[in-house]
Amino acid sequence: MPSTTRGGALRHKLIGNRAFYAQMIAVVVPIIIQNTVTNVVSLLDNVMVGRVGTLQMSAVAIVNQLLFIFNLCIFGGLAGAGIFATQYAGAGDDEGVRHCFRIKWMIAVTMLALASLVFLLLPEKLISLYLAEGTSAQDMQATLGYGMDYLRVMLAGLLPFAVAQVYASTLREVGETRLPMLASVVAIFINLIFNYLLIFGKLGFPKLGVTGAAIATVLSRYVEVLIIVAYTHGRREAFPFIRGAYRTLRVPGRLLRDVMVKGMPLLVNEFLWSSGMAVLLQCYSVRGLDVVAACNIASTVSNLFKVVFLSMGNAVAIMVGQALGAGDIERAKTTAWRLVTASVASNLVMGLALALLAPEIPHIYNTEPHVREIASQLLYVVALMMPVYSFAHCCYFTLRSGGRTIITFLFDSVFTWGVCVPIAFLLAYATDMTIVPMYLLVQSLELVKSVIGFVLMKKGVWVRNIIAENRAAEAAC
Repeated sequence: MPSTTRGGALRHKLIGNRAFYAQMIAVVVPIIIQNTVTNVVSLLDNVMVGRVGTLQMSAVAIVNQLLFIFNLCIFGGLAGAGIFATQYAGAGDDEGVRHCFRIKWMIAVTMLALASLVFLLLPEKLISLYLAEGTSAQDMQATLGYGMDYLRVMLAGLLPFAVAQVYASTLREVGETRLPMLASVVAIFINLIFNYLLIFGKLGFPKLGVTGAAIATVLSRYVEVLIIVAYTHGRREAFPFIRGAYRTLRVPGRLLRDVMVKGMPLLVNEFLWSSGMAVLLQCYSVRGLDVVAACNIASTVSNLFKVVFLSMGNAVAIMVGQALGAGDIERAKTTAWRLVTASVASNLVMGLALALLAPEIPHIYNTEPHVREIASQLLYVVALMMPVYSFAHCCYFTLRSGGRTIITFLFDSVFTWGVCVPIAFLLAYATDMTIVPMYLLVQSLELVKSVIGFVLMKKGVWVRNIIAENRAAEAAC
């Protein structure tokens, strides 16, 4: 094949036409807007809590890291049904989407009950894991107290969060990305306003510090779920899956079994991956509460710059999943590679922007100068790794879109626990390495993960129309 022909084929594979990018923008921009607003307000929340004190900021960071595990367990638990729902939507099967919606409810209620049990029985032990031995007894006790105050209120927000995800994820899978975005934006601004009023005691409201931050977050979650639920049920003609959704909880046994088979690895994956992130923070916390505060600043700031590749992952799940459900395998393959290319290219830009702003952004926090300096150095590491993060993230969602959940599980959480966690643990407990080189070494392991992801994508192991397989199996029975 002449080189020009090969070059043209490669360009066709990696670069789409105007119609492709119009579709991509329609899917991804509302998600980017939602994630951007979320992270901007999260940053402002973080700054406001930080102005109360470094110990308060560290306490909130610890609790949020623990709650992050619940959040990702919800995402992972719903993702199995979401794979089927996306492909059913691509095939125009409203009844199939409805069944998946019901299964999501079953999963969400189970996750909610388990998480509530854990947080009610073991709160002090979980928070204490992050309090380094070198920290003074007074600071440890104060941080634990702030964390407990924050967690007690945040538990009331688990229910609306779970319900909102059941609805919002299904809406996205049928192609409606604007409603979850609008509901989230409204809720976020309510969170921001009441954070200001309740943390600092403005306009006659009580000055509640970290407890006020928790109340504002919980309030915003109830507003978000009310908007999503009311709008979805108010527009039944636009969302046919909601018609008769609560008439019965019965779902086809084979579909339930298949969702469990596909979804359980995703649930376990999200639990292990998020708990792996919590363990990594615990390893970093060995270097002191100042490092916890710096990691919190770096994480909150960098999340604002990660919105593009995180949103592109959702675009991969939706666009590739719908192509697979429609039986258009070649379109699914081309779509996956084009989205990977767009994600990596855009995150080169985002990484550069983060690197340029890394020295300045931590100064918006009212904390000690050395905490801000550590945070800036951690942000440089994140900026360097942004294109790598984006590639690995798209690989993950591509593998997931075809229902290859066991491979996804091995690619994501097994890699985290088999490689990242042991190395971080050894660096934390067997060396005197300072936090920045330790963080750099652990984050650079994403390069290895990206190579694995490239091989798996190139081999096409993820290409499957799982609803066609499901229907064929039902017909055989």
